[in-house]
Amino acid sequence: MKRGLLDIESLRREEIEAILARSKDFQPAPGQTFKRFDTLRGRTVVNLFFEASTRTRTSFEIAAKRLGADIVSITAAGSSVTKGESLVDTLNTLGAMRPDAIVMRHAASGAPHFLSRYLPVPIVNAGDGTHEHPTQALLDARTILDRRGSLEGLRIAIIGDIAHSRVARSNIFLLSKFGVQVVLCGPASLLPRELGRLAPGVTLTTHMETALRDVDVIMMLRVQLERQHEAAFPASEYFRFYGLRPDHIQLSKPDAVVLHPGPINRGREISSEVADSQRSAILNQVENGIAVRMAVLEAVLAA
Repeated sequence: MKRGLLDIESLRREEIEAILARSKDFQPAPGQTFKRFDTLRGRTVVNLFFEASTRTRTSFEIAAKRLGADIVSITAAGSSVTKGESLVDTLNTLGAMRPDAIVMRHAASGAPHFLSRYLPVPIVNAGDGTHEHPTQALLDARTILDRRGSLEGLRIAIIGDIAHSRVARSNIFLLSKFGVQVVLCGPASLLPRELGRLAPGVTLTTHMETALRDVDVIMMLRVQLERQHEAAFPASEYFRFYGLRPDHIQLSKPDAVVLHPGPINRGREISSEVADSQRSAILNQVENGIAVRMAVLEAVLAA
């Protein structure tokens, strides 16, 4: 992974399996804390976030430090972008400082790919516009594996704002490589028909009850109001038709798992009863984010 990690779509199944297997090694044993390693001692990672983030940015920071790397975090508000500097000039400046890798989040789809063609520094995509969020899909897969043991043969519903979700796209690409049946569900205005053609085994429905029937995993998505140009749904109306409630869970399999990439909006996308239930693996996703990003940074930098 010398060029970094730009997306899930271009990864082979074997590469995904290697990252997921290595992340298992980085998970702490029950009752223990994360171990520290010297794998990346002497390496420097730059965290460059042009969009707000808590989970992703912080978990990359922790992951790098637990591998022994030095990390510098920069937000758009704290960079020269606010002074009118272009994205290319900002990245060229950082590249001249010789970091070993750049972790980047940007509102423009394809921004990491564009910059990877001009910079020799490996770039890890931490989310680009509505395109992809590869490490989120990897940590989702790790969480599912922890609960179910395998991805093969599963039926997974992804529900919510599909149109603006880079998480949905990365998960579609990853899950399809393992033969998962993916059901996409949301309001018609947030459910582009072309997404059903992204990968085999993907179906679409606007009916939540249809999507949830006999599924193994329920993946809820945040309503991305910051990316929507059309009139937003009132929270109460959206929750009525597409919010996950306890009665919905009865439609899924008895051991179905509930995921959400966060931040969760209680009372809009998911009820507190479900978010805090035994079915919920939302906090497990957060914890696995560190282990998975440790595996990604190691793959990118330790070779």
